[in-house]
Amino acid sequence: MASGTSPSSDPHARAAIHVVIACYLGWMLDSFDFFITVFVLGQVAQSFGVGIGSTAWALTATLACRVIGAVLFGRLADRYGRRPTMMINVLCYATIELLSGFAPSFTVFLVLRALYGVAMGGEWGVGASLAMESIPGRWRGMVSGILQTGYPTGYLLASLLFIAEPWIGWRGMFIVGAAPALLVLYIRRAVPESPEWVQIAGGAARTPLLSVLRQNLTLSIYAIVLMTMMLFFSHGSQDLYPSVFLGRFHHFGHPTIVTMMVIYNVGAIAGGLIVGTLSQMIGRRWALGLAAAVAVPVIPLWAFSHSVVLLAFGGFLIQFAVQGAWGVIPAYLNEISPSAIRATFPGAVYQLGNLFASPNANIQVWLASLAGSDIRWALASVIGIVAIGVAVMASLGPETRSVRMGLERETV
Repeated sequence: MASGTSPSSDPHARAAIHVVIACYLGWMLDSFDFFITVFVLGQVAQSFGVGIGSTAWALTATLACRVIGAVLFGRLADRYGRRPTMMINVLCYATIELLSGFAPSFTVFLVLRALYGVAMGGEWGVGASLAMESIPGRWRGMVSGILQTGYPTGYLLASLLFIAEPWIGWRGMFIVGAAPALLVLYIRRAVPESPEWVQIAGGAARTPLLSVLRQNLTLSIYAIVLMTMMLFFSHGSQDLYPSVFLGRFHHFGHPTIVTMMVIYNVGAIAGGLIVGTLSQMIGRRWALGLAAAVAVPVIPLWAFSHSVVLLAFGGFLIQFAVQGAWGVIPAYLNEISPSAIRATFPGAVYQLGNLFASPNANIQVWLASLAGSDIRWALASVIGIVAIGVAVMASLGPETRSVRMGLERETV
């Protein structure tokens, strides 16, 4: 697309905008469904007569099973196309979310959350590859930030829905979580297939996955380690923060917790947009490393403040840094990915990171017990370690913002 062509007059740009909207909504609604569980851990525990430690396994099961979905749906997308696979994926996670609201026992609830993890694991990789292959290269940093802000936006929507929990109950929240199924109608009507996948007509998808990974072993290990740290970075700062830290430790009321969640998710959205866009100017490595490093001096304010105002400010800043770093990831993983398995590789390494980070909630509960049930030290320890780790990994990785993909390949 020529630099002076406006999106409204260029068919490729109009199609790209529809792709970005759909992929953003897909990840936002996936996140919305996931965080419903985070917010109702206490209510689920009470309903089924189990401890909060037991319900934490619902999060662990979801995170651990996401790698299965990443490989399953990623291979389908590499073989049959990004668009139809994304439609199937959205229908799967919306249906399982609905069924979770009708779980008759805690065992069934755990099984459904594990199945939800499979469905959730497929969405990110397929959606990110579809978006990155469908947009002009100069959009990638900005769109990477936009896509990743779908995650905190979903968190924000779940926070707002949580206001109604006293009236609709935890089951009602899961039933509302089935709404993403409607996104399939938009994808079917307005979203085209990835131009890169159309160009290769699925031929490269016949490349054996393990063969490509063996040929890129160092890259694969690097990406998995980076994503493990990134997943500890996000889940370590989010999963126990509202219910355990703000609720049980500080004894804040429901309206206060919701308000604080809204504030720190606004910070997360701002961070993703700003740092993702910045990465197009200063490079992926610098943007990722700087965002992670910013989190370290914020930890005392975020974890050890006592007033609502200071905790809310700390939450805003820490999520700006965490999701700012994440704003680089959709572009970065797609740019370092072997093109033959682009729908599989980003999602697979992302979700392998999730697998290794899936015990986060249990680890933080254990660390808190070592500190006399003081959750502050558990939160601060995990985030401090992984923030430094992400910054170091960013400095070791390749710079990729000039990589060509999608329509750009036709001009090489």
